[in-house]
Amino acid sequence: MEEKIKRVASRTKMLFVYFWMLPVFLVVFGETGGEWVGAYAGDVRATYFAETVTILLTAVLVPVSLKLFSWVLTKQIDVVAITDALRLYALWSGVRLALLAVPVLAGFLTYYMMLSNKGVLCALIVLTASLFCLPGENRLRKELHIDKE
Repeated sequence: MEEKIKRVASRTKMLFVYFWMLPVFLVVFGETGGEWVGAYAGDVRATYFAETVTILLTAVLVPVSLKLFSWVLTKQIDVVAITDALRLYALWSGVRLALLAVPVLAGFLTYYMMLSNKGVLCALIVLTASLFCLPGENRLRKELHIDKE
């Protein structure tokens, strides 16, 4: 059982690292230039639409991802056997990070394609919120109510 717990904790840590590699990749890709950077900088309608979508994605998906995981933890994961709970914990941790990755991607694309600071602000808000999802073995044990033997 300890082996499974360590494996799930390792897997969630790796997902978190991949999640943080996304903005690093987007910044490197955006700062190296290309024809897509600033492609819609002069288009007021496209900029307004992109900013609005990015703000709405951030405003909706940050609380949803954090609260959804908490709800799933209490309603579905806590009521099953430990092996199923570990599997569901890993799955829903990935879903939570995927929900947070959407506004990060939209924010950085808005920032580089529209040259709008609102996009990077939303992306930074989401990245800050992701710190509340910081994985670890101790957190996994606490959330799944597993005592260390």
